[in-house]
Amino acid sequence: MRLMGLDVGSKTVGVAISDLLGWTSQGIEIVSIDEENEYFGLDRIGELVKEHEVTGFVIGLPKNMNNSSGPRVDAAKKYGSLLKDKFGLPIDFEDERLTTVEAERMLIEKADVSRNKRKKVIDKLAAGLILQSYLDKKGKLLQ
Repeated sequence: MRLMGLDVGSKTVGVAISDLLGWTSQGIEIVSIDEENEYFGLDRIGELVKEHEVTGFVIGLPKNMNNSSGPRVDAAKKYGSLLKDKFGLPIDFEDERLTTVEAERMLIEKADVSRNKRKKVIDKLAAGLILQSYLDKKGKLLQ
């Protein structure tokens, strides 16, 4: 079982992959998209699915702090539908509130990374946090 975690934005999608046992995640790439012009980077996602033998997707669901849904939740669900139609793999959603904030804090505190460099890695780190949260919860459910 290898899952792909995705942090979907309007311009980029952060991508993370789980290990084969489904215990850990690692951010691997940021795929450029253009939501406004309906370009979703599915060809590159497909290459990564094939390369890493992905068996399912976990997509971050950017709910509001009060647990309500906004337009970004709708966009994440639409992206999930596109993936389901193209690849036929299972899709799951993981609450991603504060993952980008947590990723940025980690880069500032732990790595002392400049703002410009943070922009280049934050989405894949956020995807890794989304996927790791999902894997941690799933593992606890199995115990």
